Amino acid sequence: RIHTSTASVAILPEVNEVDVDIRNDEIKIDTYRAGGADGQHVNTTCSAVRVTHVPTGIVVAIQDERSRHKEGPSARNKAKALSILYARLYELERSRAAASRSELQQDQIGSSDRSESIRTYNFPQDRVTDHRVGVTQHSIGVPQSCSSLTTHKVHFFSLPMFS
Repeated sequence: RIHTSTASVAILPEVNEVDVDIRNDEIKIDTYRAGGADGQHVNTTCSAVRVTHVPTGIVVAIQDERSRHKEGPSARNKAKALSILYARLYELERSRAAASRSELQQDQIGSSDRSESIRTYNFPQDRVTDHRVGVTQHSIGVPQSCSSLTTHKVHFFSLPMFS
């Protein structure tokens, strides 16, 4: 009984950590009066912050902090909003890099269909065929009785390759 296996190989670059750099000219920061609970004070101070990343259109709005100090809540809300914006931009860049890598891999592997064969190693018939150039080479030197998978691996990688 003969078993047939297919192997697909893709060569991809190493995964690098994505770098997110937020420049001041790329963001727009607005302060406004918060709404909702906490009584009249929250409606009279500009403690809420909205940060917009202009190139991507990502908007982060924070109105968590409430304080009697002039710079307190707005500064803390701004720091929180910038931190959340950084996290969202980081995730966006990471997903873009993953999509690019996936596309590169798919381009190299294709559908892995049998019709996309590049090379066939036929050990029982002692031959190798390169389907791209249509060349078949016989007597590739595979021993008739290989006793272990390791032996097969050694001979497989030392088989003649077509350029």
